[in-house]
Amino acid sequence: MVNVIEKDNLDWLKEQPDNKYDLIYLDPPFNTGKTQVKRTTQGRAGFSTKRYDVVELAKMEYQDSFQDYYGFLFPRLEELYRVLKETGSILVHLDTNEVHYVKIFLDMMFGRDQFRNNIIWTWDFGAKSKQYWPRKSNHILWYTKTDDYYFDIEASDRLPYIAPKLVGAEKADMGKLPTDTWFGSIVGTMSKEKTNYPTQKPQWLMERLVACHSKEKDLLLDPFAGSGSFGVAAIRLNRDCDLIDNNPEAIEIINKRVSDLNYLQLMR
Repeated sequence: MVNVIEKDNLDWLKEQPDNKYDLIYLDPPFNTGKTQVKRTTQGRAGFSTKRYDVVELAKMEYQDSFQDYYGFLFPRLEELYRVLKETGSILVHLDTNEVHYVKIFLDMMFGRDQFRNNIIWTWDFGAKSKQYWPRKSNHILWYTKTDDYYFDIEASDRLPYIAPKLVGAEKADMGKLPTDTWFGSIVGTMSKEKTNYPTQKPQWLMERLVACHSKEKDLLLDPFAGSGSFGVAAIRLNRDCDLIDNNPEAIEIINKRVSDLNYLQLMR
């Protein structure tokens, strides 16, 4: 079951008991200094000189710029550390903007020995700059609270071998397990899973994280729920999850996505 909470996540976290969650995933604002915008349109450009009307059906945006980013994020990370179980994991999703500075803070809070991976997710889609190497990667920092944690890499989806003939037919048919560098598409404009949320993450990414870092019936948390993709993955894989966001438009998107799935989970 997924619980959807419309509230400032720091206020909500302060009300929660210690050692509550088995897995925490957060995709906070990246502090890009830009306005994140997602438009839904109808219509298209025509062939040759013909043009068809393009109508904007919906627009969602938020400011991704902070005067004091660390004053915003670090108190939330401290509360997330507190509510994480001793056997739990936290996955912090960032881009190259702030990941290095946030990692130093997490090293101090969790201890450097509790850093497990920097998962690099990369894709090849969208605009490409000519001024620098195209920025097509994100980082997911994985920390555990102690050395007694859950992880099952065998629960992951498998990938095709680059040179299948070198490993033999049996291994090629089975596929290989991912490493700490994941290549996979973002949510495309024509994707069936697309919502109107500007920074929606793909479902395959969320489901790999949930499958490998938690067990059935575990309690999960996403304090920056956005489009709710982490909660959708939790329901599909039979986990419970709290989703928090203070944006009414995000809450509307999440409720649309999880309401039917919640019912189906109850019927299992």
